[in-house]
Amino acid sequence: MSGVDAVIFDWGGTLTPWHDVDFEAEAAALARAVTHAGDDHAVRLLDANQAVWGRSRDHQQSATVADLFSEAGLDHDPDLLSDYREFWEPHTATDPDVGPLWERLRSAGIKVGVLSNTLWPREWHEEFFRRDGVHGLIDGDVYTSEIPWTKPSAHAFRAAMDAVGAVDPARCVYVGDRLFDDVWGAQNAGLRAIHVPHSLIPEAQRGHSEGTPDAVATRLADVAGIVSAWS
Repeated sequence: MSGVDAVIFDWGGTLTPWHDVDFEAEAAALARAVTHAGDDHAVRLLDANQAVWGRSRDHQQSATVADLFSEAGLDHDPDLLSDYREFWEPHTATDPDVGPLWERLRSAGIKVGVLSNTLWPREWHEEFFRRDGVHGLIDGDVYTSEIPWTKPSAHAFRAAMDAVGAVDPARCVYVGDRLFDDVWGAQNAGLRAIHVPHSLIPEAQRGHSEGTPDAVATRLADVAGIVSAWS
């Protein structure tokens, strides 16, 4: 095994605990940002959400929150998204292992990165990391709302490598909770993959392939020892 220059992390279900989400309630929260009358907004937004994430799964096509409303054929006011953000707030807590783990990696000269499939703007993610005291430990982060691709596209992993200044994928590690997006995707892009098997991935979110991880971390703190052995 070659050494390790960078460890890049998935966000939801990896850096945050996995939670089951009520997508109908999510759609209802989104519907409060719609700017014209009607009583079917939540249903249309629920269908739009499924369509947008379906394209991510099948075609690695990225999207934004605004794209959800466009898909649903609805106008919205971004300033009225507070209910939607508040709906998600309980699911954004950073795992307590993250800070010590990232400090240990950085002290070993290893870059720390984040690559998240997300509709949300960068600012939301940065605010969550700042709230939990770990934002200053990130060397580079990529949110797919800002780029054309989602995981498992190799382009998304390359963007994350570029963000942390890494060149050789064989010297990079990706840590994630999904065997399609994170493990198969990372390995297909030439990275090693560590699986954090905490999440119950719905069948509709599973892709066409599943990777066999290079290692399994039963908790995030285990990542340090795995990477140390590879280094």
